[in-house]
Amino acid sequence: MRVRSGIEFAAYIPFYPDCVTTFVDDTEVADRPIRIFGGTQDDYNPIAPCKAYVARLNAAGRDAQVTEYPTASHAFDNPLSPASPTVVAGGQSVRQCVIREEPAGVLINASTNQPFTYKDQCVETGPHVGYDAAATEAAKGAVREILNKVFVLQLVGR
Repeated sequence: MRVRSGIEFAAYIPFYPDCVTTFVDDTEVADRPIRIFGGTQDDYNPIAPCKAYVARLNAAGRDAQVTEYPTASHAFDNPLSPASPTVVAGGQSVRQCVIREEPAGVLINASTNQPFTYKDQCVETGPHVGYDAAATEAAKGAVREILNKVFVLQLVGR
């Protein structure tokens, strides 16, 4: 939407994204693979809304997948994170919110039909982060695999 150079991403590879917001036309994305990685234990940005988003993307004919790691928390690939899930002091999560973008670009809390703010009742505190070595290694392998596939395909097409 904002890139005017004609350069495009080869793939989209978000880790533990916030998927609770439904954006206008959010299934109208570039025709590139989308691979979302997250943890089942993530209570900062839960993986369930991402599964719903991927289902919408797939229904729109997009190449999208979610990879979920059962023991992983938020920031599972950051070796500087605590070895076991630890509460982020002062951290806020929209995990219980349902947010939608209106055509004018305003984010609306779907339960109140008012503009979303971090003072809304759905915003919770106390999310966890934690490093998970096994999930990190698995994710690295999955990212290598998609990048090898995407870049080989692009080189062959030239």
